[in-house]
Amino acid sequence: MKRCQWAYNERLMKYHDEVWGKPEHDERQLYKMLILEGLQAGLSWDIILKKEGLYDQALDHFDYHLIASYDDDKYQTLMQTEGLIKNKLKMKAIIKNAKAFLEIQKQYGSFDTFIWSYVDNQPIQHHYQSSKDVPSFDDLSAQISKDLKKHGFSFVGPTIIYSYLQAIGIYNDHEINCDFY
Repeated sequence: MKRCQWAYNERLMKYHDEVWGKPEHDERQLYKMLILEGLQAGLSWDIILKKEGLYDQALDHFDYHLIASYDDDKYQTLMQTEGLIKNKLKMKAIIKNAKAFLEIQKQYGSFDTFIWSYVDNQPIQHHYQSSKDVPSFDDLSAQISKDLKKHGFSFVGPTIIYSYLQAIGIYNDHEINCDFY
């Protein structure tokens, strides 16, 4: 099987084959991927995938309703939880973004409706020869980043949002020689 160049180990291959680039519409999964992409800033995606199970347990299976109600005691517990990334701003963003996620749902009916409206509910198929050709951000990711920040989100810069759009299948950035293209 031919895969994108970045899927070089079992964990990355599984993510590549089962998640990345597939249109996602489940609210919890949309929140989860937004959080994981924010956590990834400055780190490798492989590190985040290694820690995904720890975050799933620590964050009540990414139940954004519960996470939005986390208080300072829960924040402190998370900061002391073995294996989680000890970045204060990223940890605070998890809680802040759960609250903003709920506000988007109130305003638009669902986060899915909000995020997919940018592309009229149609994935964008890019045609890249190599992962090296993929930009780190583009005009759409910059616009969504700006809009999310207006709605109270953090750790949603244009580069994080570009990766997020790939992860949830709004962008199909599989290389043209990849079997998933």
